Amino acid sequence: MTSVFVAGLAVATGATAARYGIVAWNSMKSGAFSKLFKGGLERQFYKGGFEPHMTRREAALILGIRESRATDKIIRDAYRKVMVANHPDAGGSHYLASKIGEAKDMMMKKSRNPDSAF
Repeated sequence: MTSVFVAGLAVATGATAARYGIVAWNSMKSGAFSKLFKGGLERQFYKGGFEPHMTRREAALILGIRESRATDKIIRDAYRKVMVANHPDAGGSHYLASKIGEAKDMMMKKSRNPDSAF
Protein backbone atom coordinates (compact mmCIF):
# COMPACT_ATOMS: atom_id res chain seq x y z
CA MET A 1 0.00 0.00 0.00
CA THR A 2 2.81 2.39 0.88
CA SER A 3 4.68 1.65 -2.33
CA VAL A 4 1.60 2.55 -4.38
CA PHE A 5 1.35 5.89 -2.56
CA VAL A 6 5.06 6.63 -3.08
CA ALA A 7 4.80 5.71 -6.77
CA GLY A 8 1.78 8.02 -7.19
CA LEU A 9 3.57 10.82 -5.39
CA ALA A 10 6.61 10.37 -7.64
CA VAL A 11 4.44 10.51 -10.78
CA ALA A 12 2.67 13.66 -9.53
CA THR A 13 5.99 15.32 -8.71
CA GLY A 14 7.41 14.43 -12.12
CA ALA A 15 4.34 15.78 -13.90
CA THR A 16 4.51 19.04 -11.96
CA ALA A 17 8.21 19.44 -12.72
CA ALA A 18 7.58 18.72 -16.40
CA ARG A 19 4.82 21.34 -16.50
CA TYR A 20 7.09 24.01 -15.00
CA GLY A 21 9.81 23.02 -17.44
CA ILE A 22 7.48 23.43 -20.40
CA VAL A 23 6.28 26.83 -19.15
CA ALA A 24 9.89 27.98 -18.66
CA TRP A 25 10.86 26.74 -22.12
CA ASN A 26 7.93 28.59 -23.74
CA SER A 27 8.85 31.74 -21.84
CA MET A 28 12.44 31.45 -23.00
CA LYS A 29 11.35 30.98 -26.61
CA SER A 30 9.08 34.03 -26.53
CA GLY A 31 11.77 36.28 -25.07
CA ALA A 32 9.99 36.86 -21.76
CA PHE A 33 12.76 35.00 -19.96
CA SER A 34 15.41 37.41 -21.23
CA LYS A 35 13.32 40.34 -20.02
CA LEU A 36 13.62 38.94 -16.51
CA PHE A 37 17.34 39.64 -16.49
CA LYS A 38 17.03 43.02 -18.20
CA GLY A 39 14.42 44.29 -15.73
CA GLY A 40 11.70 44.19 -18.39
CA LEU A 41 8.98 42.67 -16.27
CA GLU A 42 7.90 45.97 -14.75
CA ARG A 43 4.27 46.71 -14.27
CA GLN A 44 2.53 47.41 -17.55
CA PHE A 45 0.42 50.58 -17.67
CA TYR A 46 -2.59 51.42 -19.77
CA LYS A 47 -1.47 52.97 -23.03
CA GLY A 48 -4.31 55.18 -24.11
CA GLY A 49 -5.88 58.57 -23.69
CA PHE A 50 -8.72 59.59 -21.44
CA GLU A 51 -12.34 59.03 -22.41
CA PRO A 52 -14.64 62.09 -22.81
CA HIS A 53 -16.66 61.08 -19.72
CA MET A 54 -14.92 59.04 -17.05
CA THR A 55 -16.25 55.55 -16.48
CA ARG A 56 -15.67 53.25 -13.52
CA ARG A 57 -13.39 51.12 -15.71
CA GLU A 58 -11.23 54.10 -16.61
CA ALA A 59 -11.18 55.27 -12.99
CA ALA A 60 -9.99 51.83 -11.86
CA LEU A 61 -7.27 51.86 -14.54
CA ILE A 62 -6.07 55.30 -13.43
CA LEU A 63 -5.87 54.23 -9.78
CA GLY A 64 -4.42 50.82 -10.62
CA ILE A 65 -7.07 48.83 -8.76
CA ARG A 66 -9.67 46.23 -9.67
CA GLU A 67 -13.05 47.71 -10.36
CA SER A 68 -14.94 44.81 -8.82
CA ARG A 69 -13.03 44.59 -5.53
CA ALA A 70 -12.60 48.25 -4.70
CA THR A 71 -13.34 49.14 -1.08
CA ASP A 72 -13.05 52.67 0.26
CA LYS A 73 -9.76 51.82 1.98
CA ILE A 74 -8.26 50.33 -1.19
CA ILE A 75 -9.42 53.36 -3.19
CA ARG A 76 -7.94 55.84 -0.68
CA ASP A 77 -4.62 53.95 -0.51
CA ALA A 78 -4.36 53.75 -4.30
CA TYR A 79 -5.29 57.43 -4.61
CA ARG A 80 -2.53 58.46 -2.19
CA LYS A 81 0.05 56.30 -3.96
CA VAL A 82 -0.78 57.65 -7.43
CA MET A 83 -1.18 61.24 -6.23
CA VAL A 84 2.22 61.25 -4.50
CA ALA A 85 3.82 60.27 -7.80
CA ASN A 86 1.87 62.85 -9.83
CA HIS A 87 1.25 65.78 -7.47
CA PRO A 88 1.72 69.21 -9.09
CA ASP A 89 3.83 70.45 -6.15
CA ALA A 90 6.29 67.62 -6.82
CA GLY A 91 6.59 68.35 -10.54
CA GLY A 92 3.49 66.48 -11.69
CA SER A 93 0.79 67.67 -14.02
CA HIS A 94 -2.26 69.62 -12.84
CA TYR A 95 -4.34 67.83 -15.47
CA LEU A 96 -3.27 64.38 -14.29
CA ALA A 97 -3.88 65.36 -10.67
CA SER A 98 -7.42 66.43 -11.54
CA LYS A 99 -8.03 63.16 -13.41
CA ILE A 100 -6.72 61.18 -10.42
CA GLY A 101 -9.07 63.09 -8.12
CA GLU A 102 -11.95 62.51 -10.52
CA ALA A 103 -11.12 58.81 -10.60
CA LYS A 104 -11.19 58.64 -6.80
CA ASP A 105 -14.55 60.39 -6.70
CA MET A 106 -15.94 58.10 -9.39
CA MET A 107 -14.83 54.96 -7.59
CA MET A 108 -16.19 56.22 -4.26
CA LYS A 109 -19.49 57.01 -6.01
CA LYS A 110 -19.18 60.74 -5.49
CA SER A 111 -19.04 61.60 -9.16
CA ARG A 112 -20.94 64.52 -10.51
CA ASN A 113 -23.04 64.75 -13.62
CA PRO A 114 -20.56 65.21 -16.50
CA ASP A 115 -22.93 67.64 -18.20
CA SER A 116 -23.11 69.87 -15.13
CA ALA A 117 -21.04 73.04 -14.85
CA PHE A 118 -20.61 72.43 -11.11
